[in-house]
Amino acid sequence: MTDHLSENHVTAWVRLMRASQATLDGVEADFKAAGLPSLVWYDVLLELRRTKDGRLRLSEIGGKILLSKSNVTRVVDRLEAAGFARREDCVSDRRGAFAAITDAGRDLLSRMWPVYRDSLARRFAARLTEGEAVQLAGLLEKLRG
Repeated sequence: MTDHLSENHVTAWVRLMRASQATLDGVEADFKAAGLPSLVWYDVLLELRRTKDGRLRLSEIGGKILLSKSNVTRVVDRLEAAGFARREDCVSDRRGAFAAITDAGRDLLSRMWPVYRDSLARRFAARLTEGEAVQLAGLLEKLRG
């Protein structure tokens, strides 16, 4: 490991953060324009739907979602209040709870996906060739360590 941080490294870091934020902001704007909730709702509901029984322990959700992990409980509270998720007690651990996706949550995901897909296609995929996408994916995986 080196203590040296070149100007190129700093520039690359700043551009990575700005590109990520600009793309996320654009996706959020597309959801808002379509009258849909935020991307974090999609993110949580998608992870719930991906499980075999449509539920995850609240403590596990943060480790699975792509976006901010700090507000998971509040996001689940809002999803539950809107009828897109429900809490279930954990019989093996009375202190724990599950969040489970509802049929309404599955419906919301299916309505959000076309907007998300089109936004990513326009704001991300259209700006990269297939080869560049492969190269970028490899570089980002390298950064994950």
